[in-house]
Amino acid sequence: MTQKRFHRHFATPGLPLYWIIIAYIILAWFFPVIGLLALICMIGPVLTSIWKGRYWCGHICPRGNMYDRLLSKYSPHREIPKFVRTFGFRLFMVIFIFTMFGIQLSMVRWSEGGLTMWGDIGRVFWTIIVATTMVGVILSFIYAPRTWCSFCPMGTISRWVAPKHAPLPKAFTNIHVTSACQMKCKSCARVCPMQLTPYDSRGQEEGYLHPDCIKCGKCVLACPTKIMTLNH
Repeated sequence: MTQKRFHRHFATPGLPLYWIIIAYIILAWFFPVIGLLALICMIGPVLTSIWKGRYWCGHICPRGNMYDRLLSKYSPHREIPKFVRTFGFRLFMVIFIFTMFGIQLSMVRWSEGGLTMWGDIGRVFWTIIVATTMVGVILSFIYAPRTWCSFCPMGTISRWVAPKHAPLPKAFTNIHVTSACQMKCKSCARVCPMQLTPYDSRGQEEGYLHPDCIKCGKCVLACPTKIMTLNH
């Protein structure tokens, strides 16, 4: 009898937001100024994380939605390498990506002004989004769908600013596991796109406070005994 994979695809209800990233990549190729919309997905996750944790990553991010809804069906769901979650590697990625931004922005035709200048800036954002999306897609087929999300620069910054201990903001979204959990089935960990272990927080009043939890709620839906809740 073959051993069941620890991580697996798990479909959940919700909107198919992945079309946004696909449309963005296509349209911004022809109209570079559209590339500026990437600012929303750079600022949004960090701001919302201050009071809701990495909620944006699990509910709003179009690229994350693509990983969960499309690529998850074909990914081998292997274990995400531990080193990509380390502070050092994640700090390196933040510095690297923003350095690339700086280098490309230095080539913008600032003196032109108007649509030419904004188009150049938009092209910079588009280039970074396309490059990182390609990396994310490749990693999805090598390891797991959300491998990129484990060290995404904006996800890392969101992790840094997310609440990590009580008292928590009133709007904080969190997973709660009752003390009835016996950690035997580990169904919650098998479907977690970030390959986390929510059952570790069983019986804890403050809930699961891992800063990389994206609040997607898959663990709650997959729990066979329904002793997990997602509190908003």
